[in-house]
Amino acid sequence: MWNFLLAFIPRAIVQGIPLLYGSTGEIVTEKSGNLNLGIPGVMYVGAICGVIGSFFYEHSIPEGASMNGVLAILIPMVCCLLGSLLMGILYCFLTVTLRANQNVTGLAMTTFGVGFGNFFGGSLIKLVNSDVPSIALSATSGFFSKSLPFAAKLGWFGKLFLSYGFLAYLAVAVALAASYILNHTRIGLHLRAVGENPSTADAAGINVAKYKYVTTCIGCMIAGLGGLYYVMDYACGVWSNDAFGDRGWLAIALVIFTIWRPNLSVLASFLFGGLYILYLYIPTGMDHMEYQELYKMIPYVVTLVVLVVTSIRSKRESQPPARLPVSPKPSGNWGF
Repeated sequence: MWNFLLAFIPRAIVQGIPLLYGSTGEIVTEKSGNLNLGIPGVMYVGAICGVIGSFFYEHSIPEGASMNGVLAILIPMVCCLLGSLLMGILYCFLTVTLRANQNVTGLAMTTFGVGFGNFFGGSLIKLVNSDVPSIALSATSGFFSKSLPFAAKLGWFGKLFLSYGFLAYLAVAVALAASYILNHTRIGLHLRAVGENPSTADAAGINVAKYKYVTTCIGCMIAGLGGLYYVMDYACGVWSNDAFGDRGWLAIALVIFTIWRPNLSVLASFLFGGLYILYLYIPTGMDHMEYQELYKMIPYVVTLVVLVVTSIRSKRESQPPARLPVSPKPSGNWGF
């Protein structure tokens, strides 16, 4: 049993890190009253932008020369953040400035993001004349996935807690920082006021549009890092079109599961990561492979149960921001 846990928990954690980035970014966004269903597309764009930056940096290094570790990390991260930021600006321009329907805009951005990633990913694959439909950026990936040098010497403790790349620890730090800012700072108070009642916040002198733009863009950049982590760390630098799966949607489900609390997302993301790969550890036999598809539904079923329970309890702290557009019908001066 112990050996099973030592193998299962690290895999659950690395599966959960992209979900943690995506859910944290979406929680920050939703606290402003914006429902961004484009998070899957944002994560996809963040991933491909990081891949593009890494690709051109790797191919700019003369043969036999060593790579600069700082640039190998910095260039993909900057490209990822810029791509995700542009997606956030586009979403805000459409929904905040032009007052477009948030649900439709988010779904359109997901479709756009996936198409954008597949187009440029396919272009890079053709550029290198690869025999397989993927490209490998193993040199850059090595800097992202490098764990602490003394982790292997600490036995099970090192394997469970210290054997991950720096982006994994950054995800936890970002989630905890977001939780503190939202609940213990004046900025967080103003942001929650914007999400609960933008008209009242506007009357109190809070720049509603500014808060919506800034927090949504920050949320998109956080989510984009989840896509970068998936490619550069989890997938060992290998990009394949459509390989990201449904992780973006699972991150949105995680927002509901954690009742809009970034600090709860830390452990919940690891739980979802474990549920996501649980089917690999449940024997079904060759005659009943279809059961695996049922096991893949477990995270969503758990989310539905939590949604029902929190709705029945009707506690205010367990509910989404009051102006979050759960229906397309607008209300108030800000279209929510």
